[in-house]
Amino acid sequence: MRAVVVALGKIGLPVAAQLAHAGHDVVGCDISAHVVAEVNAGRSPFPGEPGLDERLAAAVAAGRLRAQTDTAAAVAEAPDLVIAVPPLMVDADAQIDWAILDAVLADIGRGLRAGTTVSVETTLPVGTTRGRIAPALAAASGLTAEQDFFTVFSPERVFSGRVFADLATYPKLVGGLSASGEQRGIELYGSFLDAEVRGLGSAEAAELVKLAETTYRDINIGFANELARFADTVGVDVEQVIDAANSQPFSHIHRPGIAVGGHCIPVYPRFYLAGDPAARLPAAARAVNDAMPAYAVERLAAHAGDLRGRRVLILGVAYRGGVKETAFSGAFGVRDELERRGAEPLASDPLYADDELRALGFTPWDGAPVDAAVVQADHAEYAALDHAAIGGAATVLDGRGILDAGALRAAGVTVLALGR
Repeated sequence: MRAVVVALGKIGLPVAAQLAHAGHDVVGCDISAHVVAEVNAGRSPFPGEPGLDERLAAAVAAGRLRAQTDTAAAVAEAPDLVIAVPPLMVDADAQIDWAILDAVLADIGRGLRAGTTVSVETTLPVGTTRGRIAPALAAASGLTAEQDFFTVFSPERVFSGRVFADLATYPKLVGGLSASGEQRGIELYGSFLDAEVRGLGSAEAAELVKLAETTYRDINIGFANELARFADTVGVDVEQVIDAANSQPFSHIHRPGIAVGGHCIPVYPRFYLAGDPAARLPAAARAVNDAMPAYAVERLAAHAGDLRGRRVLILGVAYRGGVKETAFSGAFGVRDELERRGAEPLASDPLYADDELRALGFTPWDGAPVDAAVVQADHAEYAALDHAAIGGAATVLDGRGILDAGALRAAGVTVLALGR
């Protein structure tokens, strides 16, 4: 098989490497000349994906994988399969900006030839594959959809940092715009994946599955956060409550936390609501989870006193531990609430240099003593923080349950948590 993978990011590049590892000939496309150069040199342009460096180096050395910036030219070579994983960008309110996806579709369409199957893996609102993607490809190519070429939707279901393990474990879902197109997609994915490849019967069903997965998690986390807030009012330990509830097989309550960040969980429920605006649970969960950074500061102030004029250290601007990414990070909400209360918010993160923090709108911590601290990201480094490492703060709100609370309390620090 010959394949083209468009957008060589943290999902697209491992997929390209997986294709080549299975013995197929792959062209990877990306608008970044730097990314293309790194891939052609057999090097990953980003760290942190186990197995990627080895597979990439082997595939390039064997001549099974090369990269280029000209997507239309790669698609014009008439590959059997084109996999597109372009980011679907959203604004601060998670409203969709279609510009990047539309540009990628235009490039693919300009090169599209009869006999190619195009699979989009980017998470989409229901109806996008049929109503936007296939028509755009047909218009740009002059070909007839589901006759000259096939379009399928196959949502990516992997987690950054364990992509190859997830590709080998979770069923690969494929939804087509026709029975013959879906069957072709199943055959193509089955040629390079060991996991089950499952047809869903329609692109709409496959689109809804991905939204259901992520929206479920957001709703579940929202309930856990509500439990945490209630536990704070009645003086019980929410972690103990959740562990006890989950000790029988019908309860699967997630864990509360200071924020739900990243490109997925805070965004995809908005995609679901775009198609089902009357839905109440996703909207309610989003409201609950969006309010958690401010609630964490409120809880801090309830114990530390008036925060006006006081220096408060935000530990971690990344949306989750070990990932250098701030999409919808709770750090922004914590900073804004501290400023609203008249505090002086400072920030520190082991993954970000001071100039990077400033570019994100944060004032880097200068190392001088602070009055209080808030743990926003569960970086592994934070598990062993001592009193000096939190700026000598008298009170710290651990929004992720990562600190060694016993050691800090022994040093005289008041350690707070959510629902504990």
